[in-house]
Amino acid sequence: MVAGVDEAGRGPLAGPVVVAAVILDKRRRIKGLDDSKKLSEAKREALFPLIVERALAYSVVVIEREEIDRINIFQATMVGMTRALRGLAPAATEALIDGNQLPRDLPCPARAIIGGDALEPSISAASILAKVSRDRLMVAMDGHYPGYGFAAHKGYSTPGHLAALQRLGPCAEHRRSFAPVKLLLDQGRLF
Repeated sequence: MVAGVDEAGRGPLAGPVVVAAVILDKRRRIKGLDDSKKLSEAKREALFPLIVERALAYSVVVIEREEIDRINIFQATMVGMTRALRGLAPAATEALIDGNQLPRDLPCPARAIIGGDALEPSISAASILAKVSRDRLMVAMDGHYPGYGFAAHKGYSTPGHLAALQRLGPCAEHRRSFAPVKLLLDQGRLF
């Protein structure tokens, strides 16, 4: 019962960070699993329902902007990993976590694996679930906050996003603790 764990959305200026944990069924293999960043959007979308259908267990956790700003993005990611693992039923007996850090209060023994999303199928599956789930949230967010281009850039600091941020100011989903947003808010207080 080994779970792979990965996140999507640590770096963007807006939106949540999403963490997924997946326990794959060795008898129901899924071809094409890889680091979600190496796969096209169409390939990720095609793999998503296969992972959901064939996994022994999966859990997807959304850590909202407010919590990210309150505890910082690193801690929010660690909390998300713990919550995702706790959300698995059946529970994992071991976790393989993408990266070089482990949360302190995990419900099972774990190993951190740098580049694990390209090495371990269960981490690849978690990477895909997290990325697709977050991308879908950002597309929906685009409808609530038109003009920022969230459907296109998913909250990352692209030139178009930075220009929209400068033009429109931060919306409710912008991370107040991230430098470009914080700078704009601080400048606004000066006048």
